[in-house]
Amino acid sequence: MTNPHARIKRSPRGQAMAPDTDPIPASAFDALDRTVLHWLGMAGFLINARGTLLAVDPLLEGFDMPVLIDFPLRAADVPRLDAVLVTHADNDHFSVPTCTALSAVTGRFHSTRYVAEQMRGSGMRAEGHDIGDEFAVGEVRVKVTPADHAWQNAHPEPGQRVFHDEDSCGFWITTPDGVIWAPGDSRLIPEHHLAMPSPDALLFDFSDSDWHFGFEGAVKMANAYPDADLLLHHWGSVDSADFAPFNADPETLSGVVVNPDRIRVLAPGEPFTLRRIR
Repeated sequence: MTNPHARIKRSPRGQAMAPDTDPIPASAFDALDRTVLHWLGMAGFLINARGTLLAVDPLLEGFDMPVLIDFPLRAADVPRLDAVLVTHADNDHFSVPTCTALSAVTGRFHSTRYVAEQMRGSGMRAEGHDIGDEFAVGEVRVKVTPADHAWQNAHPEPGQRVFHDEDSCGFWITTPDGVIWAPGDSRLIPEHHLAMPSPDALLFDFSDSDWHFGFEGAVKMANAYPDADLLLHHWGSVDSADFAPFNADPETLSGVVVNPDRIRVLAPGEPFTLRRIR
């Protein structure tokens, strides 16, 4: 990609905005001879791995903040999902309205034990996992990876439970065509986030937030895997110019990421074909 930043738009307040939405067609759910990802906006992705269909942290409706994008897909138009993977309970990742709408066409919801308990309380077929657990979805293998995102304990409310690191997670997704790593929202854990085998594609949160990797930590993570495609997310979707978790700017990656041609500034809904780098 010659200049990935040329596609970036700007809001009236100067916030980086995603390119115009590319609606996801019904054919995106057909059996394929490859693995294709579609960014859903926010932190969500649709993955079609040779006909095995997964959604990671889908948010397609019912968010409680103004958004800058048109969602590329309506939950009502999803014909089938073999699994929905949810990294943690924040409503930009575990969208109860979206997951409720998807429940009838989803084989199984997977998350941490805490989030799965919340899902089952809403009538979803959910399986809770410990960090390190592995499970299969068709021909896809998924491993649950650690995260550090118990931000709620720093802002306690009366009667609030104590949150634990294991209430949040990431997913190491091995498809027939390569590995996708969705590390979830997390502060940087150097002994984990900088020491994995290289994924082929990294779902890349580069927002400069204290309870995320932070910009410096995100760059370290990108450069620890210098050939992995970086599929940017957690940016350009929410009208929040003053709120760091949602206002990352891809232009800040210029000059600091090794092999910058692998930076993927996708439009919501745009297909990306997974390529094996190893």
